[in-house]
Amino acid sequence: MATPRAFITGITGQDGSYLTELLLEKGYEVHGLVHRPDALPASNIRHLVADATLLNKRLFLHNGAFEDATHLRRIISKAKPNEFYHLAGQSSPRLSLELPESTVDSIGMATLRLLEILRDLPEPTKFLYASSSEVFGSPPHSPQDESTPLNPTTPYGAAKAFSEHMARIYRIAYQLPTCSAILYNHESPRRSSGFVTIKIARAAARIKKGLQQQLVLGSLTGRRDWGWAPDYVRGMWLMLQEKNVDDFVLATGQLHSVEELVDFAFQGVGLNWRDYVKFDQALVNSNEPVAPCGNPAKARAVLGWENTVPFKDMIARLVESELQKLS
Repeated sequence: MATPRAFITGITGQDGSYLTELLLEKGYEVHGLVHRPDALPASNIRHLVADATLLNKRLFLHNGAFEDATHLRRIISKAKPNEFYHLAGQSSPRLSLELPESTVDSIGMATLRLLEILRDLPEPTKFLYASSSEVFGSPPHSPQDESTPLNPTTPYGAAKAFSEHMARIYRIAYQLPTCSAILYNHESPRRSSGFVTIKIARAAARIKKGLQQQLVLGSLTGRRDWGWAPDYVRGMWLMLQEKNVDDFVLATGQLHSVEELVDFAFQGVGLNWRDYVKFDQALVNSNEPVAPCGNPAKARAVLGWENTVPFKDMIARLVESELQKLS
């Protein structure tokens, strides 16, 4: 049986790194697009890059940028992937309000370029787009599922919605096996520091160690559907194992507030969060969506998928990881 080949954009990110590990464990040959090779030694795949039994044997990294469609076409045509996971793109809804043009280009147009390249390949490649709960914006009902109307409230959400629509259009118009994973918030120690989960976990650890005096946050009432990132990556892989690929919501179906997050994080280091957390109105998002909560019923029924790490345990893992970095 031929070795399955996968191509991943965003391979150095949280999801890309976990997906790479999962696919390598399953015997895949993995190809990844890298924008900054000089950053690899500090990236989430540094341990894989340093493994001489993997690099350029089962793990192949290709320098490239989404703006250069010709180069992308050359790389992908040479790799001949059976599965394509498009995870890359600007990842901040808040930043997208300041940089709408670059956000739409890095998310929307990049996806369209990839779909055009895959349409020309001699053998059909299963394609997964990593969409986001941000496509629902202010949804009319909660929880949201695969039939909830898209109503984004940020350029980030709009660009994600465009990409999701394009993946569906190419599935219908060109019979390409394309799908979108509608991902709700999912966390791990590999999450970048700009996300509130890591900001809080890191602050709790640093305050415990005497390296920080306080934590400044916006609203504590905001709620999110937070899950465990490695589970979501497994869900993406399961989606592309289906004979007829389809769109799925990957979520826990449970909402937790920022205050709960803070409370559990500070509990984990034996501190009362009220002694250290300060409020800053400037950090409150004016486009705060209605509490996004996903309904994973379809993924559970069709894929046998679910989030396996409870919220409190997930926060404990994040805090423990931050403590280890300081020891």
